[in-house]
Amino acid sequence: MPEFMRFCERRIFDWIAGIIALAVLLFIGSAVFVIAAGGLPGFWNNLKSEEVRFAFRMSLMTATLSTVIVMILALPTAYALTRTGMPMKGAFSLLIELVLSVPYILLGLSLLVIFSSPMGKQLKEWGFPVVFSPAGIVMAHLLVNLPYAVRLLKTAFEASDRRQEFIAQTLGASPFQCFLTILIPSCRNSLISTFILSWSRGMGEFGATLMLVGVTRMKTETLPGSIYLSISTGNNEAAMSTAMLMLLISGFAMILVRAAEQSGRRRIREVREDRWK
Repeated sequence: MPEFMRFCERRIFDWIAGIIALAVLLFIGSAVFVIAAGGLPGFWNNLKSEEVRFAFRMSLMTATLSTVIVMILALPTAYALTRTGMPMKGAFSLLIELVLSVPYILLGLSLLVIFSSPMGKQLKEWGFPVVFSPAGIVMAHLLVNLPYAVRLLKTAFEASDRRQEFIAQTLGASPFQCFLTILIPSCRNSLISTFILSWSRGMGEFGATLMLVGVTRMKTETLPGSIYLSISTGNNEAAMSTAMLMLLISGFAMILVRAAEQSGRRRIREVREDRWK
């Protein structure tokens, strides 16, 4: 009898967990279905719109440029937080976590205050306007995605095996050589995933961008901004079609991330098999 009761308890818990999981999947799936159902009818006609094409080019250009800069800055930052004796590393990590939890519109507000200051006005006089300009979109992406990329790379560096680096250093390799020839190759798939995810987040970023540069048609209009303007003017069909385009971009990005993750797991299995031989 006690064994039967334990069996029933396990089965009941499995059923409850399955029902909750099904409800969650239905909730998430309904959101995706609504976008697909509303965006498909006018999808191809919407792609012919010059405004949508401009928004796509603006999003693609700013997201790609900001992601490249993010990776250039995040790699040495994550290395410093995991491989050096830099003081107050815990405080810096806490700061990164704090920025990740702050609403993006607040980050945009902080950038607006910074670049509306005398320093920002001086930059504008030197030919680098940020407020209400495409350069501001890149700056908003940097502030939003840089802490995210640093956190992902920091986690990847912490999980990597340091024995190879130690052996290389005992043989005379410099820290920079270990970074280029050992750490980067061993975390290659994590780097690819970080780049793709940061790029995808840049394509969909809106809160900080709205606060810093606003949404001006055919000037600072990105894909999320195009959806916002279409909804504001009552053009729901155009908004749903643009949302469908962003959904396809996100899906393509996730496919690439999954491929990189599977490649990484395959590489780990091969390494483990080689060790057992």
